[in-house]
Amino acid sequence: MELFNEFMLEWGYWGLFLSALIAGSIFPMSSEAVMVGLLALGLNPVGCVVAATLGNTLGGMTCYWIGTLGKREWIARLGIREEQLDKATRFLGGRGAWMAFFSFLPTIGEAIAVVLGLMRSNRTITFTAMFLGKALRYGLIAGGFGLL
Repeated sequence: MELFNEFMLEWGYWGLFLSALIAGSIFPMSSEAVMVGLLALGLNPVGCVVAATLGNTLGGMTCYWIGTLGKREWIARLGIREEQLDKATRFLGGRGAWMAFFSFLPTIGEAIAVVLGLMRSNRTITFTAMFLGKALRYGLIAGGFGLL
């Protein structure tokens, strides 16, 4: 994993975008570590937040798309456990697409996006809410390091 992170650091904003895309999907990845590394190297904090937010949102929308397929057994094969889906379903509780804002949460974030796909929530609102939540998270990370 360390070699992969080093590769992403060499690619700069594109590496951050790619690592965030992977992290936003069902694959485990720490885009936050890549972003912090790039910020420590002196890359523009706003550029890093934008690249990470766009990549992670698109990765999250892949989870939404997986949910639209409607096959829970496929979802289970991808590593999202049934209890995560149930927890996400209870969390959403009929609240709708704006709940995609919380897709940045660890362990349940991917399940939220998948359940929203299963529910066929409004794509535009889902994307917008997801983008805002992920932007807030990356902004707080960059701000937490005094770089934004």
